[in-house]
This record gives sequence, C-alpha cells and structure tokens, in this order.
Amino acid sequence: MTEFDTRQLRTTLGSFATGVTVVTTLDGDGSPKAMTANSFSSVSLDPPLILWSIGKDATGFEAFTQCRNFAVHFLRQDQKELSSRFANREARTFDDLALEHGIGKVPLFGDYLARLQCESYECLPGGDHIIVIGKVLDIDLKGGDPLLFYSGQYRQLVDQD
Repeated sequence: MTEFDTRQLRTTLGSFATGVTVVTTLDGDGSPKAMTANSFSSVSLDPPLILWSIGKDATGFEAFTQCRNFAVHFLRQDQKELSSRFANREARTFDDLALEHGIGKVPLFGDYLARLQCESYECLPGGDHIIVIGKVLDIDLKGGDPLLFYSGQYRQLVDQD
C-alpha cells in the first residue's frame, strides 16, 4: 500500500531532468508514426541496447510495440516545436516536415542532436506502460545543446564557468 497518489509520484519523477526524444516508426499500413518520449535510457554496450517506454493507452501503441524497426531522435534545444508536435495526440502530422528514410524505411528527421536507428529487440510489461528495448543498428551524432525537460517545462543547459 502506498502513501502517495499518482499526481505526487508524477511531480516527484518530474524533478529528474531528462533529454527529449522523438521516436519514429511505420505502422502496419506503412504510415509514419512518431511520439515524443523522455523515458529513454541506455541498457547495454554489448550488445548495443537502448530502451524507452510507451503508455498502453498511447496513440500509436500498436505500431510502436509491433514494429520491426524504429528510430530515436535526440532533440536540440531549438526543437521545442517538434517535441510539442509529437507530444500532442491531435497534432501528430508529418505534412510540412522533410523526411528521409532509414533502416526498414523508418521515417527519419534530417535535423537532430543525435539519432539511433534500431531493430526491435524485446517488449516487456511495465505496469501501465510497455518497455521497448531496441538493438542499435546505426548511430549519427550531429552535436549541439540538448533540449531538456524538467518539472513539466522545457529547459536549457547553462555553463557554470
């Protein structure tokens, strides 16, 4: 039995600063899907594995948990609009975005801090989420300053020197 409610837990977890990613894939009909995720983490270097999680009620749940390939785009601090677009259930369109196609024809953004192209490795139950583990097949690092999320807001790095 817990002594806190889910809102308190969400607020507490929000005190952990994270980077912001957008994950892309294709659904069963070959249509592009994307969603913003800050639940990203590295798992292993050998084999190269990463993970992220998706809520069981998320738009695109089936596409992301049943895909063969997906890509994780780490966003730069000037990409708040892209993050917000794919965090919103209603506004997830690709209409005005220039896309490339990667492994398995997965849609790729040409602009990012870093990008991982992955093969689905395993999906594990995680409460009201599914933990998606991917095997990294290709990496690309462009660099820049990351878009951060902390306490319900986008944030930026500030040099201490």
